[in-house]
Amino acid sequence: MAKKEIDPVEGRQGVTGHNVRYVLVLSTIGVVIAFAVIYVAFL
Repeated sequence: MAKKEIDPVEGRQGVTGHNVRYVLVLSTIGVVIAFAVIYVAFL
């Protein structure tokens, strides 16, 4: 029995639009800033 091949769009399980990349980058930068502030506060 042969496997059914699906195209990348059909096989993709996540959302690729809606500026997901920007949300990820800004969230990561926000976490880095938050940890820097916490680090400085406890020096």
